[in-house]
Amino acid sequence: MSTGSDRYGRIFLLSHMRAFTSLAGHILGSHPQINGYYEMHISYADAAALDKQLEVYQQGDALKPNSRYVFDKLLHNDYELVPAQLGVADIKILISLLEPEQTIKSIVDLFSNKPTRELYASPDEAAKYYSQRLQALTEFCSSVRQPYYYYDAEMFQAAPKTLLPKLTAWLELESPLTEEYQIFSHTGKTGKGDSSKFIHSGKIDRTPIDYSHVTLPAEVLNAAQGVYAACRQEIMAKAVDVVTI
Repeated sequence: MSTGSDRYGRIFLLSHMRAFTSLAGHILGSHPQINGYYEMHISYADAAALDKQLEVYQQGDALKPNSRYVFDKLLHNDYELVPAQLGVADIKILISLLEPEQTIKSIVDLFSNKPTRELYASPDEAAKYYSQRLQALTEFCSSVRQPYYYYDAEMFQAAPKTLLPKLTAWLELESPLTEEYQIFSHTGKTGKGDSSKFIHSGKIDRTPIDYSHVTLPAEVLNAAQGVYAACRQEIMAKAVDVVTI
């Protein structure tokens, strides 16, 4: 008996922490054809995960009438995506990376401001997470048979007028993605994505964030920059299309 999960295509955004993925999720999730906007912390290794995805989503939000997709983002190596095992013909995969200096400083800043001692408040550990995540994404892209689209994460803030029409076309949406978005039930909640005031604005905020108070050791940053350059090049080489700064 069908549970209804096979009625929907899937959009998966594979990226890393602090790469404008909450903004991306809210813009995508505000489209009338797309359900989902936050990280559900699910592995997708078999079709049963699709039922779980719908169950998790409907705990806080209703499925839109006549919608086409369910969206999720995977930002950690703990969560697996195996498209060939899902049994869904309509799968769209987005891959996105943000350059290392801003990313690592943002991770350190985020976790340094938490009330408890956090692993990623350390520049070394934040950089380790970043590099390992990029390497895992590169391995995924080298082995997956499903086509994927790559974009530089900076574009969501720096060049949305270029990026959004291209994503609209790749996702085959009937109306354009816009720079304005809805506020949802989980918007800004800890563990669901960006918890800063910016995500509550309902539109893309181009205000640059100053991380000058965060210091990264030169050797840490240099190593991360090397990983980023190599992984980005390999991921783009295998993408069906790319849009970059």
